[in-house]
Amino acid sequence: MQTLSFKNGDKLPILGLGTWKSKPGEVRQAVFWAIEAGYRHIDCAAIYQNEKEVGQGIADAIAEGLVKRKELFVTSKLWNDSHRHEDVRPALEKTLNDLRLDYLDLYLIHWPIAFKPGIGFATHREEFYTYQDVPLAQTWEAMQDIKAAGLAKHIGVSNFNQAKLKEILALDGEKPEMNQIELQPFLPQEALVDFCKANGILVTAYSPLGSPDSRAERHKNDPKLIENPTVIQIAAKHQASVGQVLIAWSIARSIAVIPKSVNQARIIENLKAADLSLDQEDMTQLANIGISHRFVDGSFFTGPQSPYRLTDLWDS
Repeated sequence: MQTLSFKNGDKLPILGLGTWKSKPGEVRQAVFWAIEAGYRHIDCAAIYQNEKEVGQGIADAIAEGLVKRKELFVTSKLWNDSHRHEDVRPALEKTLNDLRLDYLDLYLIHWPIAFKPGIGFATHREEFYTYQDVPLAQTWEAMQDIKAAGLAKHIGVSNFNQAKLKEILALDGEKPEMNQIELQPFLPQEALVDFCKANGILVTAYSPLGSPDSRAERHKNDPKLIENPTVIQIAAKHQASVGQVLIAWSIARSIAVIPKSVNQARIIENLKAADLSLDQEDMTQLANIGISHRFVDGSFFTGPQSPYRLTDLWDS
């Protein structure tokens, strides 16, 4: 499988298994199936509340002799309630304990938004910290400390726009090595991707299929990427699935991609997207898809009680 390279030569398999919204009771088996099928990149986060099961799936696969720890690339993310310097290492240590690992390959600041300790999702003003309370620089300093301690081989961010990336890049010390963002043909984010590449920051695409499982009331009128005629037409042309086309779209851009599934056949099908090559005509058609839509819009962090605004998250 194609890989992306970090500055020190470490490799990231370009296609990984996402675990967001994978339910307890399903994700342990999904992780095992994925490793069995050939995945070597697993993406996790503390807030997904399933890291213990992800860890069991990894342990099962190692115990079966399917893989060695050093052959896996495991990512996790620091939740918003642990942005203070003194909270970062304990948060990572809990993740490592849950995952049954001694180190992570990559640790990311999940959002450029800070909550007070113990707050899962802040809803009231007093549950948030502001940038004055806990500057991003403080969190990033602690991220560098955990890398220096060997607890994470690489460090980066998620959901950071150009302004927030510039803030981190202007600091002394380590630069972010990854920015994980929503990327799919309705949201190609060319300017942000170009900025990351120009600054030596790798990119990972989440929600590559357009979050088809986010059909809650407030999402019921969202455009459906997996039902888009352009995507369906390209899939038919290549005798591939719609999902494979959408995954291959990120790979064609040299962007890592982490589709989530707990279905064994779908997990295997998604992995085969690494063998699908989209041609220039396909990429042009997807670039001209004519719909612009962000599925994970961040509005849950920027309501009337929040000190944060959408401009803290997105470039436009």
